Amino acid sequence: AAPAGAVAFGVKHTEGVSVDVLFRGRAEPEAVSGAGARWPLDEGTVLRFSMSRASSEVNDNKVTVSFYADGGKPINQAGVFLTGVGISLDVDADRDGVVEKNSPNKASWAWGPEGHGAILLVSCDKEFP
Repeated sequence: AAPAGAVAFGVKHTEGVSVDVLFRGRAEPEAVSGAGARWPLDEGTVLRFSMSRASSEVNDNKVTVSFYADGGKPINQAGVFLTGVGISLDVDADRDGVVEKNSPNKASWAWGPEGHGAILLVSCDKEFP
């Protein structure tokens, strides 16, 4: 996806994003920590980014990749806006109709009308072929 004539790239990102560059033949990725670093644009190079927490607003994080020609002349930029979505699966562990984050019954399960613990029903059928 790099523009014609590009030989190197640099990456900038917002604080909520982690970015790694993985080069072909290397086992460990190189973390992208600050602006100014440039890497050769080689086939097999992978730019991997992730977020470890939910966003406070839609599109509140960004990754910008700058492409450079020989001699360091900037050619173009590409950007991606990111929104981290927090997903939590919680349960009504004491089966009283209220989901509580700190229910002591989440760690165990007991059968019967006075029982506690999660009951999970999973639909594994194929509704739409």
